[in-house]
Amino acid sequence: METSLVWAAAGISLLTTVLLGPIAIPLLRRLKFGQTIRAEGPARHMAKSGTPTMGGIMFLVGIALASIILLSGPVKGRYEGLVVLMVTLGYGLIGFIDDFIKIVMKRNLGLRGREKLFGQLILAVILGVVAVFKLGRGTDYIIPFSGLISPGGIGFDLGFIPFLGITILVLLGASNAVNLTDGLDGLAAGATVFTSAAFVLLAMVSGKVGTAIVLAAVAGGCLGFLAYNRHPARVFMGDTGSLALGGALGAAAVVTRNELLLVIIGGLYVLEALSVIIQVISFKTTGKRVFRMSPLHHHFELSGWSEKRVVRTFWLISLFFSLLGLLNIYI
Repeated sequence: METSLVWAAAGISLLTTVLLGPIAIPLLRRLKFGQTIRAEGPARHMAKSGTPTMGGIMFLVGIALASIILLSGPVKGRYEGLVVLMVTLGYGLIGFIDDFIKIVMKRNLGLRGREKLFGQLILAVILGVVAVFKLGRGTDYIIPFSGLISPGGIGFDLGFIPFLGITILVLLGASNAVNLTDGLDGLAAGATVFTSAAFVLLAMVSGKVGTAIVLAAVAGGCLGFLAYNRHPARVFMGDTGSLALGGALGAAAVVTRNELLLVIIGGLYVLEALSVIIQVISFKTTGKRVFRMSPLHHHFELSGWSEKRVVRTFWLISLFFSLLGLLNIYI
C-alpha cells in the first residue's frame, strides 16, 4: 500500500508536468519570460538567450498536486510530508520572486543577496523549530557508515541551538548548491531524479511515508520536466525550480535525520559548490584561477566536452553518490 502511494506520487507529478508543457511554455514565451545569458559565460550559450525560464512552476504544480492528493488520507508521517512540501513551495516562491524581478522588472541580479538569504533563513528556522517541537525529530545525528564501528551507528546530540544552526546550513547549502548546478540543459533536473529517489528510499526505511511521497513527486516532476529541458532545452527551470528542489532535499534530510548523509547523496551539488568557493578564494588570494570557469560543469565545457557529454557524465556522478549514500541503510 505504502509503496503504491509512492509510485502514484511520482506518476501524478510526472504526468502533470508533461501535460503542462504545451500550455506553460508558449505562455512563458508570450509573456517574454526569456532567459538572459551572461556575456561572461561560455560563448555557445548565447544561442540559448530568450529561451523561456521560470519553468520550475511546471513541476512545482505537479509536486503540489500529487502531494496534496496522496497526503489527504491517513498516511504514516503525513505531517512530516506536508512540512517538506511547504518548505519546497516556500523556496520555490523565493526563486519565483527572484526570477520575476530579473525578467519582468529587468533588474539583472534579481533579489539582492541579503534579501534572498533572509527568506531562505526564515524558512530554515521555521523548519528547525517545527521539526523539533512539533514533529518530535529531536536534535541528534547519526554519523554515516558508523554502523561499521558500532551497531546502530555512532550518534551525537549538540542541543537545539547548534541543531538550528546546522539546519540553516543544510537548507541554504542545498538550495544554493542545486541553483549552481542548474547551468546546462537537463543537468539539475536529471541529477535531482537520482538524489530525490535516494531520499524516497531513506524516508521509507525510517517510516516517513509522507516525506517519501513528496520526494517521489519531486523525482517524477523532474523526470517529466526533462521532456522539455533536455538538450536542446525548450524551457529552463530558473531559480523558481532550482531553489525549490534544493529546499525539498534539505527539508527531507532534516525530517529523516539524514543531514550528514545529504553531503554524500548530494555529492554532485557539493562538488559544484566547492568549485565556486575554490575559484573565488584562489582568484582573490593569488590572482589565478583553478578552473577554466566555475561552476565545475563549465570547466569541462571549456575543456572541449560537448554539453551532452558533460550532462550525462554528471548524471552518472549523481547516480554514483546516491547509491553510495544508500549503502548506509545496510551498514
